[in-house]
Amino acid sequence: MRSLLASLIVTLALAVLCCGEKGIKIKKEVANTFVKRWKRSSLYEWYYEYYKSPMEQMHERCENYPPCDYLSDQIGFSMAYNRFFGRY
Repeated sequence: MRSLLASLIVTLALAVLCCGEKGIKIKKEVANTFVKRWKRSSLYEWYYEYYKSPMEQMHERCENYPPCDYLSDQIGFSMAYNRFFGRY
C-alpha cells in the first residue's frame, strides 16, 4: 500500500511539474494502472450488484412516476405506492 501511495505521489508531482497551469490530463489506461477496482469477494456481493431488491424496484417505479414521487414526499412512500400501484 505504501509503495502504491509513494508511486502515486511521485507521478502526481511529475505531472504538476510538466503540465504547470495547463491542467492535468491523464489517459484512461494510465489512470487505471494506479487505481484498480477491488474484486468482489463473495457470490452475495456479485448478486446484489446486478439484481435489485423488490423494495428498491418499487421505489424506482414510484420515483419514475411523477405523481407518485410527489405524493411520496408528502405522505410517505408506502401510502403513495399503495394509492397508485396497489398493495405491495
